[in-house]
Amino acid sequence: MRAHLPILPLLLTLTGALVIPIVGFAWRRLCWPLAVVAGAAAAVAAIAGVGEVAARGAQRYAVGGWPPPWGIEVVLDPLSAFSAATVAVVATCALLAAGPAAARAYGGGVAAFYSLALVALTGFLGIIASGDMFNVFVFLEIAAIASYALIASGGGPSLAAAFRYIVLGTVGASFYLLGVGCLYALTGTLNMADLADQLPPMSASPLFVGGMAFVAIGLGIKMGLFPLHGWLPDAYTHAPAPIAAFIAGVGTKAAAYAMARTLLYVIRPFELPVTTALAWVGGVAIIAGGVMAARQSDARRLLAYSSVSQLGYIAVGLGLANESGLIGAYLHLLNHAVMKGLLFVAVGAALLRGGRPEVGSLGLDRRMPVTATCAVIAALSLIGVPPAGGFFSKWYLVRGALDAGEPLLVIALLAGGLLAVVYTYRLTERVWIGADAASPRPREAPASVLASLLVLAVLTIAAGLASPALVALVLLPAARGAL
Repeated sequence: MRAHLPILPLLLTLTGALVIPIVGFAWRRLCWPLAVVAGAAAAVAAIAGVGEVAARGAQRYAVGGWPPPWGIEVVLDPLSAFSAATVAVVATCALLAAGPAAARAYGGGVAAFYSLALVALTGFLGIIASGDMFNVFVFLEIAAIASYALIASGGGPSLAAAFRYIVLGTVGASFYLLGVGCLYALTGTLNMADLADQLPPMSASPLFVGGMAFVAIGLGIKMGLFPLHGWLPDAYTHAPAPIAAFIAGVGTKAAAYAMARTLLYVIRPFELPVTTALAWVGGVAIIAGGVMAARQSDARRLLAYSSVSQLGYIAVGLGLANESGLIGAYLHLLNHAVMKGLLFVAVGAALLRGGRPEVGSLGLDRRMPVTATCAVIAALSLIGVPPAGGFFSKWYLVRGALDAGEPLLVIALLAGGLLAVVYTYRLTERVWIGADAASPRPREAPASVLASLLVLAVLTIAAGLASPALVALVLLPAARGAL
């Protein structure tokens, strides 16, 4: 079993996606438990992979027994193990919370919903596990096609949001594939380890520059990085509630991982100002996303633009390309996945109990004490208040910017926290001063939603308290691998 850990999470989610439609014909009520079990099994396998890498080092798995570079390789190293565990855990929490809302929204179609969600999760995990540039593209498209269908399933405005996502997602995938084609023409290989060995002497080639630019732009679109984020606000706003929590929690994080892997570990354009440009784009994204979030009246759209801002933090860390910056970026990948998944689940719970999407009418108040408390914990992490995890990732990012001698980026990082105070207070205002705070009629979220909220809230705090051990065992080796 240990030898198969690199590929095991993908196999578990793919098996769940294939089994659920068959079981759903006869026992529709089993679809939700099966989806949660499949996600949880993948999460356990991914966490075991983190422990295996920390104890024994990186592992490589040749699919079908064909050795690389001719065969397909799956890689389990500190960065991929950490990212896979993050995605699998947050996705499982989103699936756990999805039950009541999915039953209401889809009725007899719940089997298709859970099957598509697990196909998307398989794609996200495949992006992270793949050691081959072309197979990253394959998994990008698997995840994207399933995500398009999930978002469109809401009908009405969801169809327009899904169409925009399809158009921009196809452009992003095409750019990425063109870049991979340039690199293949230059080296004759698609294996990431081979590319990393062969590309350094070719960094002056136009094919290298073109391939690097195409890959970076394509993944920037998939990641929702400002100003390539056009698909993200509508997709997060109009997707059905159980989909929004799932996609917002893990979708862009897999693309952010792909950006880190391809730029810093494979292409390595350190002689070109690519990483510097990425850092400055991230700094602009932090400010622009925060300002746009503060102006929104729809809670879902507020959180969508907040994601644009928070993804900027990850871009800044990757662009700084120093030890502290990379640790901050990787840590923020975890923290943003957890806290944004938590906030979308909380908003979905409020909508499920009769609230409206407008910030002032959401109903996230003291009549939902557990839901509201969990949302406040996530909001404090977004701002960067210790001991929540967001503080520690931003701390490393500020250190990285100072080490790089970039005071303007330090200002952008700190300003992003101040903007987060503005828009998160608007989201949670009624928790503090709501007129209905003394209402004797609680309307708390269903038990499965509360369980998901509590797990994510605990993870938000645990990510902060455990950050020293996480950095020492996993993230520091991952950062040094890039440098």
